[in-house]
Amino acid sequence: MTYLTELASSRELLANLIAREVKGKYRRTLFGQLWSLINPLALMLIYTLVYSFIFKARTEVGDPSGLSIYPLWLMCGLLPWTFFTAVVNGGMSSIVSNGSLVKKVYFPRIVLPVSATGSVGFTWLLEMGVLAVALVIFGAQIWLWIPLTIVLMVLLAMFAVGLAMIFAIINVHFRDMQHLVGILLRLWMYLTPIIYPISLVENAVSPRTAWLVDLYHVNPMEHFAVAFRNLLYDNRLPATSDLLWCVGAAFGMLALGFWIFAKNEKKLAELL
Repeated sequence: MTYLTELASSRELLANLIAREVKGKYRRTLFGQLWSLINPLALMLIYTLVYSFIFKARTEVGDPSGLSIYPLWLMCGLLPWTFFTAVVNGGMSSIVSNGSLVKKVYFPRIVLPVSATGSVGFTWLLEMGVLAVALVIFGAQIWLWIPLTIVLMVLLAMFAVGLAMIFAIINVHFRDMQHLVGILLRLWMYLTPIIYPISLVENAVSPRTAWLVDLYHVNPMEHFAVAFRNLLYDNRLPATSDLLWCVGAAFGMLALGFWIFAKNEKKLAELL
C-alpha cells in the first residue's frame, strides 16, 4: 500500500515525463508530429504493395460493413501493433536511458515505463483518429463502436506496459535484451494476423496438424488484432472469447509486470 501511495503522489512527475517525451520525440525535425502519421502510412504502402499487388492476395470483406479495402483493413491491425511494439521498446529501455536520474533522485521508478506508454499513447490517439475519419469517408459505421474501441485501447496499453516493465528489469541486468526483444517482436508480428487474415492460417493446416491453429490462438495479440478489426473494419461486436482473452491478458500481464518491477526496483540504482 505504501508503494501505491508513493506512486499516486508522483502524478506530477509522470505528467512532466510524458510531456518531455512528447515534445522531445520529434525535436529538430522538419515535419515534427507529422512523422507519427508518415511512419504508419509508409508501412501501409509497403505492405499493401507486397501483399496486394505482388502476391495478389484476396482482400478481406468487412462483415457486415461490406468494406473491401486492404489498406484500411491493414491499418486496423497495424496501428495497434505499432503501438504495442513502441510501448514495449520504449518501456524496456526507459530505466537504462534515464540511469543518471535513477541514481541521483529517489522516486517510484515505475513512472519511467509508464511515461513511455503515455507518450506513445498520445501519438496513437492521433493515428487512430485519422484512421477513424478514413473509415467513415469510405462508408464504415464506427460511431456505435467508438466507446468499446477506447476500452480495447486501454486494455492493450495495460498489456503492453506490463510486458514492458518485465523487460525493463531484465534489460538492466542484461543490456543485450533489447536486441533480442527486437528480433522476437519481428517474429511475433508474423505469427499474428496483422498483414494477413487469420483464414490464411486456418486454410493452410491439414486435419492432422489442426492443433497448430489452437496453438496460434494462444497468442494474445491475435485476439487484440481480431477485436480491433471487428469493431473498426467489420463494425460488429467481437466474439466473447476474444474479449475475454483481451481482458485476461491485460490484467494478468499488468499485475505480473507490476509485481516483478516493484520487487526489483530498489536494486536498480546499484545495477546501473
